[in-house]
Amino acid sequence: MNYLHYKGYRGSVAYSEVDHCLFGKVLGLTDSLILYEGSTLAELKRDFEAGIDHYLDDCAEEGMQPEIPHKLSFVPHASMVGQKNTHVRAN
Repeated sequence: MNYLHYKGYRGSVAYSEVDHCLFGKVLGLTDSLILYEGSTLAELKRDFEAGIDHYLDDCAEEGMQPEIPHKLSFVPHASMVGQKNTHVRAN
């Protein structure tokens, strides 16, 4: 999947066959929802960036700290490194 990136935010890119347009949402936010759309990739990118700029401006006007997007990743615990798959069965 391809993503849009702007000011540390990442957004999805999808296509609606019904509406014949591109759309997406900013990923990694829990308390805010930023959606965008466009007929072309250039329009989609402009709307994505405008949505983020608008969100940041609103936060500044309200004196609120903008949400920092969550980055999902898996980091194995040191005790897991080098281990084989182990199955534990409860009796």
